[in-house]
Amino acid sequence: MDVTVNEKVVCYHCGQPCEEIFLQDDKSFCCYGCKTVYEILNEHNLCEYYAFDKNPGVTLRHVSEETYAFLDERKIRKQLLEFDSANFSRIRFYVPNIHCISCIWLLENLQKLQTGVLKSEVNFSGKIVRIDFNPEQVSLSKLGQLLTSLGYAPRINLKEENQSVSISSKQLIIKLAIAGFAFGNVMLLSFPEYLGLNESDLALQRLFSWLNIILALPAIFYSGQEFFINAWKSFKQKQINIDVPIAVGLLALLVRSTFDITTNNGPGYLDSLTGLIFFLLIGRWFQSKTYDSLAFDRDYKSYFPLAVQRWKENEWCPVVVYELEPQDIIRIRNMEIVPADSMLRSDEAYFDYSFVTGESKPVKATKGALVYAGGKLVGHPVELVVQKKTAQSQLTSLWNEAAFRKPNESVYKKIIDRAAHRFTWIVLALAVGTGVFWYYYNAYQMWLVLTSVLMVACPCALALAAPFTYGNMLRVFGRYGFYLKNADVIERLAAINALVFDKTGTITYGASAVTFKGVLSVQEQGWIKLLASTSTHPLSKLVAQHITQKSDAVLIGLKEFPGKGIQAVVAGKNIRVGSATFTGNAGGGETNSRVFVAIDGLARGYYEIETSIRPEAKGLVTRLGSVVKALLSGDQPMEAIRMQTVFPPSVQLLFNQSPHIKLNFISELQKQNYKVMMIGDGLNDSGALQQSDVGIAVTDDTGVFTPASDGILAGNMLGKLDSFLRLAKKSTAILKTGFVISFCYNAIALSVAMSGLLTPLIAAILMPISSVSVVSFTSLAVNWVARKEFKNL
Repeated sequence: MDVTVNEKVVCYHCGQPCEEIFLQDDKSFCCYGCKTVYEILNEHNLCEYYAFDKNPGVTLRHVSEETYAFLDERKIRKQLLEFDSANFSRIRFYVPNIHCISCIWLLENLQKLQTGVLKSEVNFSGKIVRIDFNPEQVSLSKLGQLLTSLGYAPRINLKEENQSVSISSKQLIIKLAIAGFAFGNVMLLSFPEYLGLNESDLALQRLFSWLNIILALPAIFYSGQEFFINAWKSFKQKQINIDVPIAVGLLALLVRSTFDITTNNGPGYLDSLTGLIFFLLIGRWFQSKTYDSLAFDRDYKSYFPLAVQRWKENEWCPVVVYELEPQDIIRIRNMEIVPADSMLRSDEAYFDYSFVTGESKPVKATKGALVYAGGKLVGHPVELVVQKKTAQSQLTSLWNEAAFRKPNESVYKKIIDRAAHRFTWIVLALAVGTGVFWYYYNAYQMWLVLTSVLMVACPCALALAAPFTYGNMLRVFGRYGFYLKNADVIERLAAINALVFDKTGTITYGASAVTFKGVLSVQEQGWIKLLASTSTHPLSKLVAQHITQKSDAVLIGLKEFPGKGIQAVVAGKNIRVGSATFTGNAGGGETNSRVFVAIDGLARGYYEIETSIRPEAKGLVTRLGSVVKALLSGDQPMEAIRMQTVFPPSVQLLFNQSPHIKLNFISELQKQNYKVMMIGDGLNDSGALQQSDVGIAVTDDTGVFTPASDGILAGNMLGKLDSFLRLAKKSTAILKTGFVISFCYNAIALSVAMSGLLTPLIAAILMPISSVSVVSFTSLAVNWVARKEFKNL
């Protein structure tokens, strides 16, 4: 291999000067590491990486040959992995070297570089890479070595806290301090100019001017480096962002000021320049603090009400998941979600991890095995011992997995993206036009006016209006018992023009009376209670609550059939509980809901349940009017008479509806250009909830969670559904008002700046104020309309 010395040659991979040249395919590399990365990419036909950006890689010249063998140690694996099974594991690495679109593209194609990597996703703002991999094919240490060999060495932090936020905050404070120091001292040294001292002090003025340049340089190239870096990156990627006009304005003032001082034409504008950087940084700090104080999407507690049973003081008590502590004993029932990483206390169980991995095949766990958050229990109830607290936003991130997303895209996001993309080009064009005009009208003022135009325009208010409007409404909804998976659901809520209701657990709830008609021994009643208590179906829970006899028998082969019933072998007896068809019972002519029982294939009778109609249901349906299209129920038509007291004749009352028929009904409405909301209990209608534009699960027991739904509505708040729909429409009106405010600000501010009536300092102050004002308006407006809507609660 030829090695020569040539300082003018730069590395094809990272762009650094080559102290030594490593040749490959007529391309030069600065070190063996960069050459190796190129060979890996070339071998897997991934050299498109270099098409996104010239020299996009990270230099590997000074990367030490670290070993990641410690990652394969059992304790460390357990601490780092979010999920771990025989053929599927998930980990998140913090990778500080992610800096451009090329990095994202490469890191999201790891499956092409390494056998065993299933999928990788990059969170650019957090510099996080989430990797799903098969541990039978690739080890965790191998993943660490792979990332390092590509120039993206992961930073492994075995402590639970993330210190990256505090580090960035400290850096911002240091930059602010330097900019403030420079601004104050430049102002002080500019007093001779401000006071108009006579010509005998010209030497002093010139000395102060040169000192001002020395003071301004660290403020510009350290405190203000972020503006220049972001602008340069956007140019390299053939994009343009809001930092481009800011960087152009700062550079224009610096060049003009340096020219004036060096040619004795004046003191320049260094006081304005340093003040500009200082106020821009204050604005960004103030914005970040404002957004943090109004954060609505970082804490799942505000809109994720999952609750489980915890053993405390010799009884099972419901508890919200974020109150769980390590070593708490919890009980999970059939089809319920495990809320936190836990150890199985029961002998064995099966868990469906499709919520996490997309693989629906149940996984067997034995006593002492680790069960991961997000697993859904399939079978008889089990006890678990919590191992660690539920991670912040972990469950809501699972709820927002691609498998449960709606295909609809946000209309307002498209509008904002297009507007923000064109905005900066418009501002630059206006700045050029303004500069030309002022060059002929008053050349001395041209630079200040030009900078003011570049500074004052801000599309941030436009971009922030939608997330803060819908985000604050998301928080308001959660406060009143309506929990949505994300803020985009509110936009779809505002467009709803057709509602479809389920019956059991939605229109009806609880039981005013439960009676058994048939023959069951006391022991058999205990078996029925044991079997019914494993189900989360509303009628099963009512049966279990009604029976007082307990049984210590063991359930074998428990299975639940959605829309039909449950079965298991108890004490050698094959027991079925559910519908008449499922159990082989003949239906009666009563109008009550029934749960039938069969033992060893023989019909033994049924529990007759007089469920109560929610008292607020009739008023809600009346207020909603023609928007209500149908009631879909899996029950017998005998319930039609009661439902006719709630729904008007214009509403279709359809019974004996299977989950598949419900889904098809929703689909047919959508083909008629309706925007459909399905309101059900989330048990037998998950397909319909997923198919609908907005699917809402109504529950009186927040332990039941349906990932196919877009939201969870507390049963006692069903009567306020029309209020939630009105608020969704009002939030859209608030959003449009926010757009108008943003447009008016930019139109007025740009007009004033182009007329020469605005100084760069004032422009720098106004820019963050505009976005903060829109954020404040949307927050206050959302809270005001919510208080007005719910004033009687």
